[in-house]
Amino acid sequence: MKERRILTMQDLSCVGQCSLTVALPILSAYGIETSVLPTAVLSNHTMFKSWSYLDLTNEIPNIFKHWENNNLKFDAFLLGYLGKKELMEIAKECFKRFSAEGALVIIDPVMGDNGKLYPGFDENYAAEMGKLIAYADIILPNVTEACYLTGTPYEENYDLAFVGKLEEKLAKMTKAKIIITGCELGKDIGEVIYGKKQGEVLLHEFLPMKMHGTGDIFASVFTANYLSGKGAHNSCNEAAKFVADCLRATPKEHFYGVLFEQVLNSRK
Repeated sequence: MKERRILTMQDLSCVGQCSLTVALPILSAYGIETSVLPTAVLSNHTMFKSWSYLDLTNEIPNIFKHWENNNLKFDAFLLGYLGKKELMEIAKECFKRFSAEGALVIIDPVMGDNGKLYPGFDENYAAEMGKLIAYADIILPNVTEACYLTGTPYEENYDLAFVGKLEEKLAKMTKAKIIITGCELGKDIGEVIYGKKQGEVLLHEFLPMKMHGTGDIFASVFTANYLSGKGAHNSCNEAAKFVADCLRATPKEHFYGVLFEQVLNSRK
């Protein structure tokens, strides 16, 4: 199989397992040549009581200039936490200028969970993200993000029919393969892959632990497996198992992420 070069665009936290801190090592460990476009550098991620934030938006045009001078192209893109509407326009420009023929775009529209948007986001940001997903080949929203993307009120006790309606609405917004992640259905958790009928439901053991960065890990492992040719179903299963193993390996006092490094090492 042809070696593929991927570009992942998201922020970098110097401390804390999330965003580029997990995407780069995971994708690389799976044997994928990984390039990065950091949108910001944080001293540590925002689960800590304080943090610094260096916005790199103004540097990106200079990066693009030199990529173009060096005739760089990418076979795939993985977008995670962006945080600013301006970066969505930059992402579109990036696809246009640096996509190799047949390049794959995977978007994890990181902006909320548990029925609420993360701090700093609003409905306007969600609306712009709704436009960006039209450029994707695969999207990986959780239930909360799917609700905000489609303007659907969140239901705490949702069922499979509710998830199916979200996917039907998303299908009118994008031609991408739609995979809604982190669906809590009964005593299980899993993903629902959009289909013409009910959709394909993949359920896994629910572990009652809320840890930072697990969505980023899921997206990274899913992408690595998908680029290896395993398809959406198997890629979801591999990513879910990886996240579950990370949760089991992480003590509760390690609040700022999961010990994915131990799990990644065991996969060798």
